[in-house]
Amino acid sequence: MKKTFLFCLFFLSLTYKHTYGTTVNQSSLHPISFQPELPSWEEVQEIIPIKSTFTVIDVDTGKKFSVQRRAGSGHADVQPLSKSDTEIMKDIYSGHWSWRRRAVLIQVNDRLIPASMHGMPHGAGAIQNGFPGHFCIHFSESKTHRSNKVDLSHHVMILKAAGKFDEYINGLQPDEFLEIFLIVIKNHDMDLLKKIIVTNQQTLENSIQSFQDIQGMQWTIKPCPVNDLYTLTVKQPVEMKILLKNVGPVTVNHTFTLVRTSPVSSWRVMIDPFLYSIHHDDEEDERK
Repeated sequence: MKKTFLFCLFFLSLTYKHTYGTTVNQSSLHPISFQPELPSWEEVQEIIPIKSTFTVIDVDTGKKFSVQRRAGSGHADVQPLSKSDTEIMKDIYSGHWSWRRRAVLIQVNDRLIPASMHGMPHGAGAIQNGFPGHFCIHFSESKTHRSNKVDLSHHVMILKAAGKFDEYINGLQPDEFLEIFLIVIKNHDMDLLKKIIVTNQQTLENSIQSFQDIQGMQWTIKPCPVNDLYTLTVKQPVEMKILLKNVGPVTVNHTFTLVRTSPVSSWRVMIDPFLYSIHHDDEEDERK
């Protein structure tokens, strides 16, 4: 009987520590015995109808706050419930509102749903919460209001929250993989960055600091399908416009090298030449 009781305690401890492939600060979360699902937006709309409230849990920090869904047809337009919730949300974004996407988990009663939010107040707001407007939360198959299309940047963060990012990138063509790489940089997601680049530890630490200075990015990638199944190295040119903190807009034309260890392996981006290219073009602009 005693052995059975100890085994049950051990099993429950494993269940409570389970975080579905994400890094979450355990001390900031109440233990939960249910696992995340990945329902479509069509189903989520029924779970969180307009005027409903629910909890948003940031995957990277484990910090959580409460919101109310106020509107939204293609995705959820929400507002923090109180000034305290607004302060927590702003703290998640290091004290500065931003359009950067973040992986989150939505807790509604006994359901945990992977999602993606941005951190920029916009439009109207009706709650006295110190938040000037509303912000957006996207779910699987959510679409933007203006384009009525799935936002790839939100999609990547949803996959991260669901623990399905590695599975997703494994089947991408080089140009598709590079698109994800640039999205990861734009969102300043260093955890995902480590999964998709080739570099040494010192360069990685320097790159983390460099990418924090990127405030905006636009790019054009030409399709580059791999016709030879056994190709392990690909060159992919990209035209980019990068907004750098304390510098301004910088135009960068760079040819990325993507490598993989086998035909069934995921691609990786060699990042060192790109970092040099950013700093080199930055110095040239300062000399003009």
